[in-house]
Amino acid sequence: MTSRQRSSDFARDLNSRAPRRRTVVKAAAATAVLAAPLAAALPARAAEAPVFLHGVASGDPLPDGILLWTRVTPDSRSIPGSGLGADTEVSWTVATDKAFTTIVAKGSTTATAASDHTVKADIRGLAPATDYWFRFSAGGTDSPAARTRTAPAADAAVPGLRFGVVSCANWEAGYFSAYRHLAARGDLDAWLHLGDYIYEYKSGEYGTRGTVVRPHSPANEILTLADYRTRHGRYKTDPDLQALHHKAPVVAIWDDHEFADNSWSGGAVNHTEGAEGAWTDRQAAAKQAYFEWMPVRPAIAGTTYRRLRFGKLADLALLDLRSFRSQQASTASGSVDDPDRTITGRAQLDWLKSGLKSSDTTWRLVGNSVMISPFAVGSLSADLLKPLAKLLGLPQEGIAVNTDQWDGYTDDRRELLAHLRSNAIRNTVFLTGDIHMAWANDVPVDAGTYPLSPSAATEFVVTSMTSDNLDDIVKVPEGVVSAIASPVIRAANRHVHWVDTDRHGFGVLDVTADRAQMDYYVVSDRTDPNATSSWVRSYRTRSGTQTVERTYDPV
Repeated sequence: MTSRQRSSDFARDLNSRAPRRRTVVKAAAATAVLAAPLAAALPARAAEAPVFLHGVASGDPLPDGILLWTRVTPDSRSIPGSGLGADTEVSWTVATDKAFTTIVAKGSTTATAASDHTVKADIRGLAPATDYWFRFSAGGTDSPAARTRTAPAADAAVPGLRFGVVSCANWEAGYFSAYRHLAARGDLDAWLHLGDYIYEYKSGEYGTRGTVVRPHSPANEILTLADYRTRHGRYKTDPDLQALHHKAPVVAIWDDHEFADNSWSGGAVNHTEGAEGAWTDRQAAAKQAYFEWMPVRPAIAGTTYRRLRFGKLADLALLDLRSFRSQQASTASGSVDDPDRTITGRAQLDWLKSGLKSSDTTWRLVGNSVMISPFAVGSLSADLLKPLAKLLGLPQEGIAVNTDQWDGYTDDRRELLAHLRSNAIRNTVFLTGDIHMAWANDVPVDAGTYPLSPSAATEFVVTSMTSDNLDDIVKVPEGVVSAIASPVIRAANRHVHWVDTDRHGFGVLDVTADRAQMDYYVVSDRTDPNATSSWVRSYRTRSGTQTVERTYDPV
C-alpha cells in the first residue's frame, strides 16, 4: 500500500489524552522555577484568585457561530504545562455590544489540569456577518472583553472581505509588531495564520542573526506535552498577539514548527528518534497542545484541514501539509516526481479537488502552508545559493529544489493543477507562508514553458513576521540581497511577478467580486517593540484571469 493510499493514523481523540507520567514529573519540577514570576503577575489583592493571563481569542467563524477560547490560571502553581491547579468553573458571555447590555449567549464549563486549564466554547445560534463581544469569568474575575465576527450567510451576496495574513512568528527573533498593526486596523473580517505560530527550538538556537532578542520558555527544545503547553503559554502572553486575538477571529493551520523543523508523517529533520523519544509521542503531544491552546476546531482525523465559507463571494480550504506527507526527498533527482510520494495524502487531495470543483463561490481561496509555485533556485550564484539552502533547510551543496514545499511532491501538484484546468475551475488563489519571503506568483501548469503554458491559479506568499530571511543569514543590510537575488529569481521563474527576500511583515487580503488583492506591509525593525509598519507593494488577480498583476495603491 502506498503512502497516498494510507488512511490517517490520527483519528485518536487528542483532547482526551491525559499527561504521561514523565510529562507531569517534568512539569512539576519546572513549577518551582516558574511559579514565582507568575505569582508576581497576579493581582496583589488576591494572589490566589483565578486570572486570565493569556488573553482570550476566537476563531473559525461560521454564519451562525464562533469558537471562543481562553486559559484560566487558578493559582500561582498553575503555570502552563504544570499539570497543577484546581478544577475551576469558567463562564462565558456573548453580547452585541461592548458594554454587554444585550446578551445573546452564555454558559459555563469546568477548566481542569487535564486540558491545561484551557477552555473552548463553540457558540451557535448567532446572526451572520455580525460583530459580537465576548468575555469569560471565573471566581469573580472577568477576562478582557474582545470583539469577534461571524461569517456571512452561505447564500449572501457579499460585497467584500478583508483578512490579515501572517506566518512564521519566532519569539526569540523579535517582537510581534505585525500583530499590533493588524489589530489597529479595525477592518478585518478575520485573520489567517498560515503556520509556524510557535517554534520548537531550544533557547539560543534560532534568534535574529544569531542573537536572542527575548528568551522563550521553556529553554530546552520542546519535546513533551508539558513542553509544548509551556511554549504555547509563553506565546499567548505577548501583548501584540493578545491585541489581535481581541479584535478579530483567527483562522489557523499548522506547519512544521508547531511540531519540529521539516516534519512529515513519520518524523522530522529536527527529531532524533530514541534520543528525543518516539516521534509518535512527540507528534501527539504537539497536536494535543495545539488544539488546547488554539481557537481551532479539530477537523478531519484530528488535523487542520477543513473548509469555511464566506457567502457567495469566497470559500476557504485550509490544508494540513504535515500529517500525511511522505518524507522529504534527499536529492533533486527522480524521487520528487515519484507518484507514490505525497504532500497531502490521498484523502485530503481528493477532498480538496472535490471542494474546488463543487464550489459555487466567486473565489476559491486555499490556505497553504508551503509554496505551491515552482521555484528553480539553481540559477543563483554560489554566494546566494548556499545561504538560501540554509534558510530553506536544504543541503548546501548541489541541490536546486526546495523539497519541503510542493516542488518536492510534483505528482500531487501536477494532479491538482490538471484538475483545475480540465474542469475549468477559475479564481483559485493560494495563500502561503513558510518561506520567509514575500512573493506574487502565477501558478503555471508547466513552469518550463511558461508563459506559453497556461496559469491554473495564482499565489500570494507572505513573508515571516520575525524569522530570519535571506539578508539575515548573509548578515548584510536589509534590501541588499533582494536587489541582487530578486531579478535572478524572476529571470529563472517567469511566473514570479515579485519576490522580496529580505523584509519582515504581513499581508492584507481584500476580496471583491472583481478581484482578489494582496497588500504587502513591512515592519521597520523586528527587534524594536515599537516598530512601525509601512505598505510596500500590492498585487491582484482579476476575476477569470488566473494571473497576477501589480496595482499601485493599497485597499
